[in-house]
Amino acid sequence: RKILVGFIREEVLKVGLNKVVLGLSGGIDSALVATLAAEALGPASVHACIMPYKTSNPESEAHARLLVEKLGIDFEVIEITSMVDAYFELFPDADNTRRGNKMARERMTILFDHSAAHSALVLGTSNKTELLLGYGTLYGDMSSALNPIGDIYKSQVWQLSEEMEVPRVIIDKKPSADLWAGQTDEQELGFTYREVDELL
Repeated sequence: RKILVGFIREEVLKVGLNKVVLGLSGGIDSALVATLAAEALGPASVHACIMPYKTSNPESEAHARLLVEKLGIDFEVIEITSMVDAYFELFPDADNTRRGNKMARERMTILFDHSAAHSALVLGTSNKTELLLGYGTLYGDMSSALNPIGDIYKSQVWQLSEEMEVPRVIIDKKPSADLWAGQTDEQELGFTYREVDELL
């Protein structure tokens, strides 16, 4: 906790900025990063973007709102459905993988635009387990200016989230990128994060 909070503070301040932006999905990784950032820079210096798509689970936005309320950070909801669907009108036969990757990249372009608007750095939310497995979208959720949890495993994300009192409902739910209905990380990967963390 001390190392990661110090890392965020030092890296942001040393480039002459004092704000960060991040995508808040309602999941544990982004919840932990937002919590670390609020401790490092103060809640007023953290801007969260909640970016639902029409198939997103409403629970995701509800959990994201729960966290911003707890932390007292600034946020806005930016609906990405019209942006993504405009593209796929040209390719109506696109499968879930293509659609999911487009959503992830759409969200990251929004975050980088907001980093310019707020004079802030984009914080990444990919943990070490995901990065080692290549489980993410290049130029999507894997892009950022700083990635505070990139060197901690998913099981450590859970441990640190407990320590930092991330809301219980977020800690306990099944990890999911929420890119299509019923999708879970562990179902796609074919093993649990806890199993693979021991191997990694």
